[in-house]
Order: sequence, then C-alpha cells, then structure tokens
Amino acid sequence: MSIGTLGSESLRREMVDRLAADHAAKGLTLRPDVEAAMRVVPRHLYTPGVPLEEAYKDAAVITKRRGEETISSVSAPFLIAEMLGQAADALDGLEGRHVLEIGSGGYNASLLRELVGPVGSVTTVDIDPEVTDRAATCLAAAGYNDVTVVCADAEQPVEPGRRYDLIIVTAGTWDIPPAWRDQVTDNGVLVVPLRTFGMTRSWTLRRSGNRLDSVSDRQCGFVPVQGAGAHQMRYVDIADGVHLRLDEGQQVDPAAVASLLNQPRQEAWAGLSLPPRTVLADLDLWLATRLRPEVCEFVVLTAQEEAVTSGIVAPAWRFGTPATIDHGTFSYRSALRWTDRKFDLGAYAHGSAATAAAGRMVEHMRTWVDAGSPSPALHVLPAATPDGDLPDGAVLDKRHSRTVLTFTPQGGTP
Repeated sequence: MSIGTLGSESLRREMVDRLAADHAAKGLTLRPDVEAAMRVVPRHLYTPGVPLEEAYKDAAVITKRRGEETISSVSAPFLIAEMLGQAADALDGLEGRHVLEIGSGGYNASLLRELVGPVGSVTTVDIDPEVTDRAATCLAAAGYNDVTVVCADAEQPVEPGRRYDLIIVTAGTWDIPPAWRDQVTDNGVLVVPLRTFGMTRSWTLRRSGNRLDSVSDRQCGFVPVQGAGAHQMRYVDIADGVHLRLDEGQQVDPAAVASLLNQPRQEAWAGLSLPPRTVLADLDLWLATRLRPEVCEFVVLTAQEEAVTSGIVAPAWRFGTPATIDHGTFSYRSALRWTDRKFDLGAYAHGSAATAAAGRMVEHMRTWVDAGSPSPALHVLPAATPDGDLPDGAVLDKRHSRTVLTFTPQGGTP
C-alpha cells in the first residue's frame, strides 16, 4: 500500500466523520448505508490533478468551466450525503434498486453503485461528451465498470420504455419534464434540485399516477441543467455588488429600484426569540407564497460580501433573500438580530411606504412562527391540469408542469 493510498484513506475517514457531525448539527442522521459507501469510494479518483486535501474537503470541486460559468463539478460531500439519504429514506434503502442519475461526475454514481448492491443497477447520463468521457474514465479507474454511462439530453427518455425506482438529478433545474416523471416506477422517487420562486431545494418527490408529491426537502445549490431543459435565470444590478434574481418572468426597472435603495431605510422586528436550528429556508418559501399575490413583484436579493460589509444592504443571507417591489417601495428580509443564543426576525424597506412594507413582511414572519414554523410540501402536476384538480396552495406555472407549494400548520390544515 502506497503512502498516497494511506493518506487518501485517512482523509476519507476524516471527511466522513465531519459529515456525520454536520448531519448531527443539523438535526439529521447520516444513514449507516450512506456512511459505509462514502467510507469505501475513493473521491480523489474523481478529481484527478487536485491535491488530496482538496479532494476530501467538504466543498464542490469544479471540473469544467465555460468562461466564468461553472458547468460541471463533483458536488460537495455534505450535499451528496444528504441527497442520497433523502433517496434511501424514501425507498427504505436502495439495495436492489434500479437508478438513473441525471448529471454525471462519476463519484455520485459509484456511491449509488455501492448502495444498490449486486442486484441493482446504475445508469448515469449527461449531455456533455467531455463530462461522460471523464466520468467513464474515473469510474473505470476506481473499479466501477458496471455503471452504464450515457451521453444524451435527459430532457427525453434515456432508454425508451425503461423505468427506474429512483431518478436522482445532480444539476439545478427550473422545471420537471414529463420524461422524468414517466421513467419513474409507480411509487418510485425523483430527487431533484428544483427552483421555485427563485430558490432551490432538493426535493424528494414520490410518483402517484401523473403527479409527484414531496416527502422531504433540503436546501441546496447546483450548476444549472443544460440542453432543452435549460432556463436562464436573470440578474439585474441595483447597486454596486447588489443584484436581484429574476426567475419567474418578473419585470423590474433596475434604475427605479436603485433610487429606492438610496432612500432612508425603515425597519420592523417581529419581537421573537427563536433557537438557532429554526429552518429559515422554510420561512423564505412561506414569504414567497404569501407576498407574491400581494405585491407587484416578488424577487430574490443577492449581494457581494463587500456590499454587505459596507452597509449598502443587510440581507438575511447574501446568497438569496426574499425581497419585494411594490408601488415605489423596496423591502427585504433583514439580517438577524441576536440576543444571547436566540434571534429575532426583521425586515428593512426603502421608499414611500417603507414602514408599512417592512411591517407587512414581519407580520407574515410572525404568522409562520405562530403556525409552528411549518415546512413546505411540493406537488407537481402536468401543465394541462385544470385549476379545479390542483391541491390548495400557491401555484407556480412552468413549461411542463404546474407546481403547488403548501404548508400545514402544526395541528391544522394547509
């Protein structure tokens, strides 16, 4: 055994130990079968040319760029572990299952191969021949010669007529094409990073006839899907290092919003004392479903670190914070206000009705907390589904589907 092999095994053990601790800190449990697979598969063989220490960090490793854009990567271990856990939990284990992975890198496919065992199968597909060639080479180097690698646009059926117990998508997508639903077995599962209201979640969706219903979700981020299913997310600049993310056809005048941001800031606070484990990503989707019908435009605010430290904006999370534009007013969820080990929720607003706008956003935050801080559920139905056949909730129409977000308060109804 070489010194390099000894080093990689030690780093792999340390990586998985960190993953178990990270899961525990989030209130999750790293499944024993997922943990065992991650302790076996040599991640560094899927990141050739990268130092061992970097290969085993809990971060994505970029494997292909187009200019400034990342178009392929080996995903961060924590995210891989969480998504595999979602799939395995939904199917009560993956032993003997037949799996289609959309978005190839090789590493995730080899973990799936460990999880499905000798009776199961794994097919991985990507639209980019450079990516599939690289995945096939890395899989062979790691000894996983029984993973089927396909170069194709997965917007269409990969193997017409074949169905899978699990389809797991490792690229960010705006919509779910019919082929993904149709290739999942009845009661099978699709795990997909889907953008709704400009915010991405890894949703575990179980098929029931022509609809998909969520059984779990995790916050995540991925490089966007390519090919026929690509959907361009737009960004507009409203200040130096401050941007609005537009993902659902919003119409925004950047200069007008920029002028609002220059006006005095008003703030409102919910007067709460919440624990650190409160899942604020759930709150953000709650705000999207409640505020979108009430304002001209619901958008997502993003900011560079310099814009935050200089005080131009103070968002809850600089990588994506709910914001609204409404009749000469711009508002957004603010950074938290901490007292000891608890925090309060607030909103900042600029413009002619800033005080009212901040108060409205905070009132929706209080309502979410009063409802028991519920998590969202997602339902995906075909685009032709009549309104009367949709479940109650916030409807978001996409190219191929109608998605419905619902929240069930503790002890109540959606």
